[in-house]
Amino acid sequence: MRSEDVDRTNLLFDSLNEALNTFMIFEGSGGEQTPGEPNKQPVTGDEGTEKQPTGSEDEKTDQDDEKKPQKGFSVNDKNEQQLQDLMTDLQEHIEANNLNAEMSLTDISSGIQITLRDKIVFDSGSDHIQVNFIPSLDEITRIIAKLDNPIIIEGHTDNRPIHNSRFTSNWELSGARAAAVLHYFQNNGIDPNRLRFTGYGEFKPIAGNDTPQNRELNRRVNIIVLRK
Repeated sequence: MRSEDVDRTNLLFDSLNEALNTFMIFEGSGGEQTPGEPNKQPVTGDEGTEKQPTGSEDEKTDQDDEKKPQKGFSVNDKNEQQLQDLMTDLQEHIEANNLNAEMSLTDISSGIQITLRDKIVFDSGSDHIQVNFIPSLDEITRIIAKLDNPIIIEGHTDNRPIHNSRFTSNWELSGARAAAVLHYFQNNGIDPNRLRFTGYGEFKPIAGNDTPQNRELNRRVNIIVLRK
């Protein structure tokens, strides 16, 4: 061959060799090599043995998620749900027994407040719980026993002075009524460490003491299941 032809041939081979060297291959699922990616080498450990996968990516993700703290959930959240369930159960009892005029529920900042009108719980001027109210008080006891939240029991009266040999003022009457409910809870399974009571007498009215209807509203016992 002429030297010019040899030179052209060498240039052609060099170009083909350069092009083929930049063409990448990878191993397909059947073991054959397929154009597209560089050869993959097995990963080996310290002893030169091939490492085996320890689990799928989904399994690893699930394990990682279990180790992470759950966002947006706390013990307080669970207790709050329990308080709302308590309120639902009590409301169902009130409606089933037509007690809307005698019992009411209020979600206040400190907890769930159950208000009992005195006429359904006590005789006038007395701290003895009426027999007819015992089934409802039993139901209240059963529902609040599901939680371990602290409970405050408040006694309230209207502003009319009391005149009997047992109570010298509305302070004593309101405190005795609150204590009567507390003792009922204690005697029926509520942990006494959860309980405390107070008597406010006539000094925390929710209505003016100017009509019989308003005075009736002021005579009440509040059972407050406190938030934690």
